[in-house]
Amino acid sequence: MADTKPSLHLLIAAPRGFCAGVDRAIKIVELAIERHGPPVYVRHEIVHNRYVVDRLRGMGAVFVEDLDEVPDGRPVVFSAHGVPKVVPAAAEARGLDYLDATCPLVSKVHRQAQRLIEAGLHILFIGHSGHPEVIGTFGQVPAGAMTLIETADDARSIVAANPGALSFLTQTTLSVDDTAEIVAILQQRFPAIRAPKGEDICYATTNRQAAVKAIAPQCEHMLVIGAPNSSNSLRLAEVAERLGVRAQLIQRAAEIDWTALGQPATLGLTAGASAPEILVSEVIEALQQRFELRIEETAHLTEDMVFKLPRALVA
Repeated sequence: MADTKPSLHLLIAAPRGFCAGVDRAIKIVELAIERHGPPVYVRHEIVHNRYVVDRLRGMGAVFVEDLDEVPDGRPVVFSAHGVPKVVPAAAEARGLDYLDATCPLVSKVHRQAQRLIEAGLHILFIGHSGHPEVIGTFGQVPAGAMTLIETADDARSIVAANPGALSFLTQTTLSVDDTAEIVAILQQRFPAIRAPKGEDICYATTNRQAAVKAIAPQCEHMLVIGAPNSSNSLRLAEVAERLGVRAQLIQRAAEIDWTALGQPATLGLTAGASAPEILVSEVIEALQQRFELRIEETAHLTEDMVFKLPRALVA
């Protein structure tokens, strides 16, 4: 008698995968290549996903870390994470054509930072050191006008020169729960601190974390498709782990640790905001090779956010 595959209930989180900002950034690179022809240069990874970057590279995108690597006369695209003010200024000084693919929700944080500084307030910025979005946001304001807060301990220990003239902003891809804890500490210590107008953590980050929370209690293990340098993907794995569910962060199906996965009765699957749906399908196909799947897609909520493309590409 032929061996039978173990059964597995696969719970797929929804929403998952591409957000409106990522979708817009990728389209900007694709349209720039179509309009200008290759090569089109991209400063930093357009989004944090190796599959996406490799596909765009195959179309004619060249990814660089410094504007000095862009030859004269070739267009350059700035990544979805945003860049310091000095980068577009340097591009203009060289006469380079550039397209800004910064997510509009990140740009909103940039504008808030500028207004807060104009109002004479010091900004406590909640985020992760070294992340491109944090570097880009700090680059919108004068040096020393913003202080980075990474943890609850930072919030407890920060010494404010003028406690009555403080504000806070946050990176858009943080843990909702961690950020709420940090904000509560800051508001307790500095009652006059000014909060941002509206939530800085983006809708996609919030929704994907909520979708994981919705299915995690039913799961023994969680697979999160995303890059190790993707903040929102890392947060999804953390959310599962904090709920007592073992989580693997993988970029492709080939990275699944089958020994660690074992033979769970119920497995959760989600994808970070930079991961395309084709990678979800790839993981499902890999699971079908080993398990008799019963697939259930949850319906946490439907996203319909769309961001406009730059006029230069649609005119």
